[in-house]
Amino acid sequence: MSTTNKPIKTSSRPVRTLAILALGIVAMTGLVFVQGATSVKLGLDLRGGTSVTLQPRIAPGDEGTITNEAIDQAVAIIRQRVNSLGVAESEVAAQGSGTSRQIVISVPGDTGRRVVDLVGQTAELRFRQVLATGAGASSVVDPTATPVAGVTPELNAQFASFDCSLAENRQGTGTDLPTQTIVACDRAGLTKYILGPAEVLGRQISEASAGIDPQSGSAWFVSLTFNSEGTSAFAAVTSRVTSLPEPNNQLAIVLDGLVVSAPRINEAIPSGTAQITGSFTQLEAKDLANVLKYGALPLAFDRGEVQQVSPTLGADQLEAGLLAGALGMILVVLFTLAYYRVLGFVTVGSLAIAGLILYLSFLLLGEWIGFTLTLAGIAGAIVAIGVTADSFIVYFERVRDEMREGRSLRTAVETGWVRARRTILIADFVSLIAAVLLYFFAVGGVRGFAFTLGLTTVIDLIIIFAFTKPALVVVSRLKFFNSGHRLSGFSSKSLGMPTTKEA
Repeated sequence: MSTTNKPIKTSSRPVRTLAILALGIVAMTGLVFVQGATSVKLGLDLRGGTSVTLQPRIAPGDEGTITNEAIDQAVAIIRQRVNSLGVAESEVAAQGSGTSRQIVISVPGDTGRRVVDLVGQTAELRFRQVLATGAGASSVVDPTATPVAGVTPELNAQFASFDCSLAENRQGTGTDLPTQTIVACDRAGLTKYILGPAEVLGRQISEASAGIDPQSGSAWFVSLTFNSEGTSAFAAVTSRVTSLPEPNNQLAIVLDGLVVSAPRINEAIPSGTAQITGSFTQLEAKDLANVLKYGALPLAFDRGEVQQVSPTLGADQLEAGLLAGALGMILVVLFTLAYYRVLGFVTVGSLAIAGLILYLSFLLLGEWIGFTLTLAGIAGAIVAIGVTADSFIVYFERVRDEMREGRSLRTAVETGWVRARRTILIADFVSLIAAVLLYFFAVGGVRGFAFTLGLTTVIDLIIIFAFTKPALVVVSRLKFFNSGHRLSGFSSKSLGMPTTKEA
């Protein structure tokens, strides 16, 4: 019996572990101030946002192109574009059936307008040789205009009368065919062009990124890298137009039917890279790089109704969700204090620190990856309260079991930890696997639930190892708990052991 109470050897240094945890929390708090993260970013259902409907554009004879596969491909591309902007908890979904199918995009917060403008772009990029240029704002037909050789009389007449000062001529369509010779305007409406058939296409781009001219420090551009097919085509066209007179030595970069830029080609470019310039802002350059990176939409879309989603209902639901979470937390605290007495304050402290780390994580992730908190995310956090409390109960009960077998509190804390640790890890990893699977195979609000469930599960593991266990080691060294006081949570009555009465 003498070996029962013999303390097991341990390298545990609880004070050092608690100090490291405290430093970690201080570091997170410092990062919050550095990042300027003053509040948790809320999702569409809690703070409102923008919702838009995109309707596939059906040209006469093109009804057969509006297939379910084309709509699903467009949904996937638009979702990639939105995610690349760091806009979390946005929703992109197809509604309806057949040719009446629509794409509905819902984006939280103030970035809605920008995202709506971006994702609806067809992003059909083409490189076309410039055949003729003219002043875009002229609305008077010049009867003496010299027709362009090799261009039909109808197209020459269209070019002569084309007025780029009209807004409808600067909208761009993205419906031009690569084999067509077209008339187009630049984005500002200052210049109009006759452009030859496309010789390099957007689908031949393998990578796109935004950059800034290091010399000027303000001129943003988009760098393109072509695949092998695009590299060969780009080298051929740049080699061919180099020796031609102006404006035929210009290569127009056309996005959705509008000329972004038309640089003069001075020499062949066999490297498979190119730059798009055009007085871009940083935001415009990054947005263009994103839409080009993920490919063109298989269909052209008309923007339907744009609605502002009110956060009024979300505010009521947020209040109800927070009330439910608070009630759940209070019930857990009351139960642990009633059942474990003073020992229950270890649970209270653990939950408080877990809540603090979760809040700091929400603030930082909102700045770093655009994380937004939704009602589903709140539900995931509430569910995690139970998971976290379960870890404490498993450990505490294991310690009490060890003491019922005759071990001292200090020994029971260590042996109980060895035996409870496996159970805690398995339970948390099951929750973590479920969260990961839900996140990658679900969409919309379910992903928000999965993300917060996974995050709080990871935090639970950190707390149980870095706070709960070290705190219990410290507790086991205090006389109050070793004496078996009736409020300690380790009294004979609490352990269910018969009390010894003096003769």
